[in-house]
Amino acid sequence: MKQRQPERQAAPPAHRPSARGASAGQPSTRGPSGRRPSIRRPSTRWLTLYARSRQVPASLAAALIATVATWSLTRGAGSDDPRTRILLLTSVVAAAAVGLSGQDRALDRTAAIRWAPRRAAHVLLIGMLAGALLLAFLTAGDEPVRAGTLLRNSAGSAGLAAIGAALWGGQYAWTLPFGWCAAALFVPSTDSVTSQVTTWLIQPSGTTAADWTALVLAVGGGLFYALAGPRR
Repeated sequence: MKQRQPERQAAPPAHRPSARGASAGQPSTRGPSGRRPSIRRPSTRWLTLYARSRQVPASLAAALIATVATWSLTRGAGSDDPRTRILLLTSVVAAAAVGLSGQDRALDRTAAIRWAPRRAAHVLLIGMLAGALLLAFLTAGDEPVRAGTLLRNSAGSAGLAAIGAALWGGQYAWTLPFGWCAAALFVPSTDSVTSQVTTWLIQPSGTTAADWTALVLAVGGGLFYALAGPRR
């Protein structure tokens, strides 16, 4: 008699990936818990690296120290003296201008990013920082705030720092703001156009020669630095 062969069990159906799952041949990006791992955005990472390479934390700390020191020295004596204001403004711009060139110049040259808009934004932020700290200084001293003069001097000083960085590098970018500040303090102010251009930092808002000088320095310096970059 022939022995009966054991019946074969049907093979289980092949597992088919669901429409919501990953396609065949592609590994799943979900972790053991079923959640996708958090990925740090490249823009945030780039901004952090840029701030570190440009010494932004140290520059910000130096600017704050200069503001607090000036406020402490002039407290009770009044800060309406234009010389005090432009000295504080120049100190803040000089402290922040160090970061207009990076520590690794070769890395800056090889980085495949658009430098021009980032450089222009950096100069703009320096002007905004200087204006904000000067505004806080004047507000703390209960002194009148002249918005036109504050904006003009902040923008023009930032443009001077940008020109200095493009000509001599970030480590010497402070020379032009401090040099023009010294000229404004020691050159006698008269009604001549030459004198108003030289002493534009202490001229009141609405002085045509002073306003145009600051505008040319702000726009021209920002464009020059954005296109040329810091000297290597």
